[in-house]
Amino acid sequence: MGFAGAVAPLGVDFDQVLALNALAAGPVARTQLVRRIAAARRIAESVVHEAIVGLVDADLARLDDSAEPQVRLTDAGHAAQVHVTEAVGGITARLYADIPAEESRTAAQVLTLVTERANAQLAAIPV
Repeated sequence: MGFAGAVAPLGVDFDQVLALNALAAGPVARTQLVRRIAAARRIAESVVHEAIVGLVDADLARLDDSAEPQVRLTDAGHAAQVHVTEAVGGITARLYADIPAEESRTAAQVLTLVTERANAQLAAIPV
């Protein structure tokens, strides 16, 4: 089963999965969460706001009533995030199953370098 099939029962989209993962370690200021995901995905902040509203409506996250609203996972949100992490872990294990450990380490180093370069290039492009 692929990623989309693994998260389909949760009723969340990719942007919501990113938000669930970002919130796994604890509450995040809504504006910070929106900026982080929008910048990483190079999408409009309004799309991320909609994703957060969807998580709140699905009772996977909630907003604090404070001057700088914090988004935090509910118990159901934590369970959904664990499900996503397990699904990704299973997919990753299958992808790397027959690759020797040394080659996996080299591939990880190359992917990290390429990702860093891509992020630097994308950051240089005006939004």
